[in-house]
Amino acid sequence: MEQLIKDYLNYIYIEKKLSYNTKVSYQNDLCAWKKYLNAKNITSFNQVTKNELFLYLKHLEEEGKSVTTCNRNLTTLKNFYFYLEREEICCDNPLASFQSLKQAQKLPTVLTIAEVTQLLAFTPTNPYEYRNLAMLELLYATGLRVSELVNLKLTDVNLNMSLVRCLGKGSRERIIPLGEMATSTLTIYINDYRPQLLKQTLTDALFLNNQGRQLTRQGFFKILKQIAQKQGIEKDFSPHTLRHSFATHLLENGADLRSIQALLGHQDLTTTSIYTHLSKQTIINQYNECHPRSKENK
Repeated sequence: MEQLIKDYLNYIYIEKKLSYNTKVSYQNDLCAWKKYLNAKNITSFNQVTKNELFLYLKHLEEEGKSVTTCNRNLTTLKNFYFYLEREEICCDNPLASFQSLKQAQKLPTVLTIAEVTQLLAFTPTNPYEYRNLAMLELLYATGLRVSELVNLKLTDVNLNMSLVRCLGKGSRERIIPLGEMATSTLTIYINDYRPQLLKQTLTDALFLNNQGRQLTRQGFFKILKQIAQKQGIEKDFSPHTLRHSFATHLLENGADLRSIQALLGHQDLTTTSIYTHLSKQTIINQYNECHPRSKENK
Protein backbone atom coordinates (compact mmCIF):
# COMPACT_ATOMS: atom_id res chain seq x y z
CA MET A 1 0.00 0.00 0.00
CA GLU A 2 2.83 2.35 0.85
CA GLN A 3 4.53 1.73 -2.49
CA LEU A 4 1.29 2.37 -4.40
CA ILE A 5 0.95 5.72 -2.66
CA LYS A 6 4.55 6.61 -3.55
CA ASP A 7 3.97 5.62 -7.18
CA TYR A 8 0.83 7.74 -7.35
CA LEU A 9 2.51 10.77 -5.80
CA ASN A 10 5.31 10.51 -8.36
CA TYR A 11 2.69 10.23 -11.11
CA ILE A 12 0.83 13.42 -10.14
CA TYR A 13 4.04 15.37 -9.52
CA ILE A 14 6.15 14.24 -12.49
CA GLU A 15 3.65 13.24 -15.18
CA LYS A 16 0.65 15.43 -14.34
CA LYS A 17 2.94 18.26 -13.17
CA LEU A 18 0.80 19.19 -10.18
CA SER A 19 2.40 21.57 -7.70
CA TYR A 20 4.56 20.48 -4.79
CA ASN A 21 1.96 21.80 -2.33
CA THR A 22 -0.74 19.69 -4.03
CA LYS A 23 1.51 16.66 -3.80
CA VAL A 24 2.04 17.23 -0.07
CA SER A 25 -1.71 17.63 0.46
CA TYR A 26 -2.42 14.36 -1.38
CA GLN A 27 0.34 12.63 0.57
CA ASN A 28 -1.11 13.70 3.91
CA ASP A 29 -4.62 12.57 2.94
CA LEU A 30 -3.46 9.19 1.59
CA CYS A 31 -1.19 8.47 4.55
CA ALA A 32 -4.08 9.20 6.93
CA TRP A 33 -6.28 6.85 4.86
CA LYS A 34 -3.66 4.07 4.97
CA LYS A 35 -3.25 4.52 8.73
CA TYR A 36 -7.03 4.20 9.18
CA LEU A 37 -7.15 1.05 7.04
CA ASN A 38 -4.23 -0.52 8.92
CA ALA A 39 -6.05 0.08 12.21
CA LYS A 40 -8.99 -1.84 10.71
CA ASN A 41 -6.64 -4.68 9.64
CA ILE A 42 -7.27 -3.88 5.98
CA THR A 43 -4.04 -4.55 4.10
CA SER A 44 -5.09 -3.92 0.50
CA PHE A 45 -6.88 -1.06 -1.26
CA ASN A 46 -8.89 -3.75 -3.08
CA GLN A 47 -10.52 -4.74 0.21
CA VAL A 48 -12.16 -1.35 0.70
CA THR A 49 -15.94 -1.23 0.42
CA LYS A 50 -18.33 1.68 0.04
CA ASN A 51 -19.45 1.12 3.63
CA GLU A 52 -15.85 1.48 4.80
CA LEU A 53 -15.73 4.87 3.12
CA PHE A 54 -18.86 5.98 4.97
CA LEU A 55 -17.21 4.88 8.21
CA TYR A 56 -14.05 6.80 7.32
CA LEU A 57 -16.04 9.97 6.74
CA LYS A 58 -17.72 9.46 10.09
CA HIS A 59 -14.27 9.00 11.62
CA LEU A 60 -13.08 12.31 10.11
CA GLU A 61 -16.17 14.10 11.41
CA GLU A 62 -15.61 12.66 14.90
CA GLU A 63 -12.07 14.04 14.74
CA GLY A 64 -13.60 17.47 14.21
CA LYS A 65 -12.76 17.79 10.53
CA SER A 66 -14.86 20.30 8.58
CA VAL A 67 -17.09 19.41 5.61
CA THR A 68 -14.53 21.12 3.36
CA THR A 69 -11.73 18.93 4.72
CA CYS A 70 -13.85 15.78 4.36
CA ASN A 71 -14.64 16.68 0.74
CA ARG A 72 -10.98 17.34 0.03
CA ASN A 73 -10.15 13.88 1.36
CA LEU A 74 -12.86 12.42 -0.84
CA THR A 75 -11.41 14.15 -3.89
CA THR A 76 -7.95 12.81 -3.06
CA LEU A 77 -9.27 9.26 -2.66
CA LYS A 78 -11.37 9.48 -5.83
CA ASN A 79 -8.38 10.54 -7.91
CA PHE A 80 -6.22 7.89 -6.28
CA TYR A 81 -8.72 5.11 -7.00
CA PHE A 82 -9.17 6.27 -10.59
CA TYR A 83 -5.39 5.91 -10.90
CA LEU A 84 -5.49 2.40 -9.38
CA GLU A 85 -8.30 1.50 -11.77
CA ARG A 86 -6.39 2.83 -14.77
CA GLU A 87 -3.30 0.86 -13.75
CA GLU A 88 -5.53 -2.23 -13.36
CA ILE A 89 -4.52 -2.53 -9.71
CA CYS A 90 -8.04 -2.08 -8.41
CA CYS A 91 -10.92 -3.72 -10.26
CA ASP A 92 -13.82 -2.39 -8.22
CA ASN A 93 -13.72 1.35 -7.52
CA PRO A 94 -15.75 1.98 -4.31
CA LEU A 95 -15.74 5.72 -5.02
CA ALA A 96 -17.09 5.62 -8.57
CA SER A 97 -20.54 6.92 -7.60
CA PHE A 98 -19.63 8.56 -4.30
CA GLN A 99 -21.07 12.06 -3.88
CA SER A 100 -19.40 14.94 -2.06
CA LEU A 101 -20.91 16.09 1.21
CA LYS A 102 -23.20 19.09 0.98
CA GLN A 103 -22.12 22.18 2.82
CA ALA A 104 -23.52 25.60 3.46
CA GLN A 105 -21.79 28.24 1.41
CA LYS A 106 -19.49 30.19 3.68
CA LEU A 107 -18.54 33.64 2.54
CA PRO A 108 -14.83 34.39 2.91
CA THR A 109 -13.57 37.01 5.33
CA VAL A 110 -12.95 40.40 3.71
CA LEU A 111 -11.26 43.51 5.07
CA THR A 112 -12.96 46.84 4.53
CA ILE A 113 -11.10 49.52 2.60
CA ALA A 114 -10.55 51.32 5.91
CA GLU A 115 -9.05 48.15 7.45
CA VAL A 116 -6.71 47.67 4.47
CA THR A 117 -5.62 51.30 4.81
CA GLN A 118 -5.03 50.73 8.51
CA LEU A 119 -3.01 47.57 7.81
CA LEU A 120 -0.76 49.37 5.33
CA ALA A 121 -0.42 52.58 7.36
CA PHE A 122 3.00 51.94 8.89
CA THR A 123 6.27 53.68 8.14
CA PRO A 124 9.09 51.18 7.49
CA THR A 125 12.37 51.90 9.24
CA ASN A 126 14.57 48.98 8.14
CA PRO A 127 15.00 46.65 5.13
CA TYR A 128 12.71 43.97 6.57
CA GLU A 129 9.87 46.43 7.14
CA TYR A 130 10.27 47.80 3.60
CA ARG A 131 10.07 44.21 2.34
CA ASN A 132 6.92 43.63 4.41
CA LEU A 133 5.23 46.76 3.13
CA ALA A 134 6.17 45.87 -0.45
CA MET A 135 4.65 42.40 -0.05
CA LEU A 136 1.39 43.71 1.41
CA GLU A 137 1.06 46.47 -1.20
CA LEU A 138 1.71 43.90 -3.94
CA LEU A 139 -0.81 41.39 -2.56
CA TYR A 140 -3.58 43.97 -2.30
CA ALA A 141 -2.72 45.49 -5.69
CA THR A 142 -2.80 42.17 -7.57
CA GLY A 143 -4.83 39.59 -5.63
CA LEU A 144 -1.96 37.10 -5.85
CA ARG A 145 -2.09 33.88 -3.87
CA VAL A 146 0.56 33.71 -1.15
CA SER A 147 2.30 30.82 -2.94
CA GLU A 148 2.45 32.99 -6.08
CA LEU A 149 3.83 35.90 -4.08
CA VAL A 150 6.71 34.03 -2.43
CA ASN A 151 7.63 32.31 -5.72
CA LEU A 152 8.05 35.59 -7.62
CA LYS A 153 11.43 36.25 -9.23
CA LEU A 154 13.03 39.60 -9.91
CA THR A 155 12.41 39.10 -13.62
CA ASP A 156 8.67 38.67 -12.99
CA VAL A 157 8.29 42.34 -12.10
CA ASN A 158 8.38 45.06 -14.77
CA LEU A 159 8.52 48.34 -12.87
CA ASN A 160 8.68 50.48 -16.01
CA MET A 161 5.38 49.08 -17.27
CA SER A 162 3.92 48.48 -13.77
CA LEU A 163 3.22 44.80 -14.47
CA VAL A 164 3.83 41.55 -12.63
CA ARG A 165 3.93 38.08 -14.19
CA CYS A 166 3.01 35.04 -12.16
CA LEU A 167 2.46 31.32 -12.63
CA GLY A 168 -0.75 30.21 -10.98
CA LYS A 169 -2.37 26.82 -10.51
CA GLY A 170 -1.59 24.39 -13.29
CA SER A 171 1.39 26.60 -14.27
CA ARG A 172 -1.02 28.99 -15.99
CA GLU A 173 0.63 32.35 -16.62
CA ARG A 174 -1.10 35.67 -16.10
CA ILE A 175 0.01 39.29 -16.32
CA ILE A 176 -1.41 41.66 -13.71
CA PRO A 177 -1.12 45.47 -13.62
CA LEU A 178 0.33 47.22 -10.58
CA GLY A 179 -1.06 50.40 -9.07
CA GLU A 180 1.12 53.43 -8.36
CA MET A 181 1.50 52.67 -4.64
CA ALA A 182 2.62 49.08 -5.23
CA THR A 183 5.00 50.12 -8.04
CA SER A 184 6.54 52.87 -5.92
CA THR A 185 7.01 50.65 -2.85
CA LEU A 186 8.45 47.79 -4.91
CA THR A 187 10.89 50.14 -6.65
CA ILE A 188 12.27 51.32 -3.32
CA TYR A 189 12.47 47.78 -1.95
CA ILE A 190 14.19 46.30 -5.04
CA ASN A 191 16.66 49.12 -5.59
CA ASP A 192 17.52 50.12 -2.03
CA TYR A 193 16.71 47.34 0.42
CA ARG A 194 16.67 43.94 -1.27
CA PRO A 195 20.47 44.09 -1.86
CA GLN A 196 20.89 44.45 1.91
CA LEU A 197 18.87 41.25 2.49
CA LEU A 198 20.93 39.11 0.08
CA LYS A 199 23.69 38.49 2.67
CA GLN A 200 26.16 37.45 -0.07
CA THR A 201 23.81 34.76 -1.39
CA LEU A 202 22.92 34.31 -5.05
CA THR A 203 19.18 34.10 -5.68
CA ASP A 204 16.67 35.68 -8.04
CA ALA A 205 13.84 35.33 -5.51
CA LEU A 206 12.06 38.66 -5.09
CA PHE A 207 11.26 38.46 -1.37
CA LEU A 208 13.98 37.21 0.98
CA ASN A 209 14.04 36.01 4.58
CA ASN A 210 16.63 36.93 7.19
CA GLN A 211 19.01 34.28 5.81
CA GLY A 212 18.95 35.85 2.36
CA ARG A 213 16.87 32.99 0.95
CA GLN A 214 13.40 32.89 -0.58
CA LEU A 215 10.69 33.68 1.95
CA THR A 216 8.28 30.81 2.67
CA ARG A 217 4.49 30.84 2.91
CA GLN A 218 4.76 30.10 6.63
CA GLY A 219 7.20 32.97 7.04
CA PHE A 220 4.83 35.38 5.32
CA PHE A 221 1.88 34.22 7.46
CA LYS A 222 3.89 34.92 10.62
CA ILE A 223 4.85 38.38 9.34
CA LEU A 224 1.24 39.22 8.44
CA LYS A 225 -0.01 38.22 11.90
CA GLN A 226 2.60 40.41 13.55
CA ILE A 227 1.77 43.43 11.39
CA ALA A 228 -1.99 42.99 11.86
CA GLN A 229 -1.56 42.87 15.64
CA LYS A 230 0.74 45.90 15.62
CA GLN A 231 -1.67 47.88 13.41
CA GLY A 232 -4.63 47.06 15.62
CA ILE A 233 -6.57 44.89 13.16
CA GLU A 234 -8.83 42.83 15.42
CA LYS A 235 -10.53 40.83 12.65
CA ASP A 236 -9.22 37.27 12.39
CA PHE A 237 -7.97 36.88 8.85
CA SER A 238 -5.46 34.94 6.77
CA PRO A 239 -3.12 35.92 3.91
CA HIS A 240 -5.85 34.83 1.47
CA THR A 241 -8.10 37.55 2.97
CA LEU A 242 -6.16 40.20 1.03
CA ARG A 243 -6.94 38.31 -2.19
CA HIS A 244 -10.65 38.26 -1.29
CA SER A 245 -10.50 41.94 -0.36
CA PHE A 246 -8.81 42.80 -3.68
CA ALA A 247 -11.60 41.14 -5.68
CA THR A 248 -14.45 42.48 -3.54
CA HIS A 249 -13.23 46.07 -3.61
CA LEU A 250 -12.78 45.91 -7.40
CA LEU A 251 -16.34 44.63 -7.82
CA GLU A 252 -17.79 47.24 -5.47
CA ASN A 253 -16.06 49.98 -7.44
CA GLY A 254 -17.41 48.91 -10.83
CA ALA A 255 -15.06 46.22 -12.21
CA ASP A 256 -16.81 43.49 -14.22
CA LEU A 257 -16.69 39.87 -13.13
CA ARG A 258 -14.82 38.66 -16.23
CA SER A 259 -11.96 41.09 -15.57
CA ILE A 260 -11.75 39.98 -11.95
CA GLN A 261 -11.75 36.34 -13.10
CA ALA A 262 -8.76 37.03 -15.36
CA LEU A 263 -6.87 38.91 -12.64
CA LEU A 264 -7.42 36.14 -10.09
CA GLY A 265 -6.58 33.37 -12.55
CA HIS A 266 -9.83 31.48 -12.06
CA GLN A 267 -10.61 28.94 -14.77
CA ASP A 268 -14.34 28.96 -14.02
CA LEU A 269 -16.43 32.10 -13.67
CA THR A 270 -18.57 30.39 -11.02
CA THR A 271 -15.54 30.45 -8.70
CA THR A 272 -15.32 34.22 -9.11
CA SER A 273 -19.07 34.69 -8.63
CA ILE A 274 -18.65 34.24 -4.85
CA TYR A 275 -17.67 37.91 -4.80
CA THR A 276 -21.09 38.98 -6.07
CA HIS A 277 -22.53 37.48 -2.88
CA LEU A 278 -19.97 39.37 -0.82
CA SER A 279 -20.85 42.61 -2.61
CA LYS A 280 -24.57 42.05 -2.02
CA GLN A 281 -23.88 41.47 1.67
CA THR A 282 -22.02 44.78 1.79
CA ILE A 283 -25.06 46.52 0.29
CA ILE A 284 -27.30 44.89 2.90
CA ASN A 285 -24.97 45.93 5.72
CA GLN A 286 -24.84 49.50 4.44
CA TYR A 287 -28.63 49.60 4.12
CA ASN A 288 -29.12 48.34 7.67
CA GLU A 289 -26.57 50.83 8.93
CA CYS A 290 -27.76 53.90 7.02
CA HIS A 291 -31.51 53.68 6.37
CA PRO A 292 -33.43 55.60 9.05
CA ARG A 293 -36.12 52.93 9.34
CA SER A 294 -34.05 49.80 8.81
CA LYS A 295 -34.20 49.04 12.53
CA GLU A 296 -36.91 49.54 15.06
CA ASN A 297 -36.38 52.53 17.40
CA LYS A 298 -33.20 53.48 15.59
